[in-house]
Amino acid sequence: MDTSECIGEMIRRARVDHGYSQAELAAELARRSGKRTVTRDQVKRWESGKRIPRPRLRSWIGDVLGLPVDELTTAARQTRRIRGERAVPEPREPPEV
Repeated sequence: MDTSECIGEMIRRARVDHGYSQAELAAELARRSGKRTVTRDQVKRWESGKRIPRPRLRSWIGDVLGLPVDELTTAARQTRRIRGERAVPEPREPPEV
């Protein structure tokens, strides 16, 4: 795994490699986890980086897509780190008086 890979990129790559659409992945995750709340929109948000799947769902994602949970956790941390960097405003020069 590329240590700079975000969790959304990782999920998308593995989903495509397994031949799943976002809806098919959501349906399989819902079936295996017993959670009907897993939807295509949720998968879309993970892949776009708008959301990070919770640890319990990461274990199901790993199971369905053949990804080690520790790599998913590392990628989730990387995503949070990147988000944090984007949230920090650029320092501005003070106005001249």
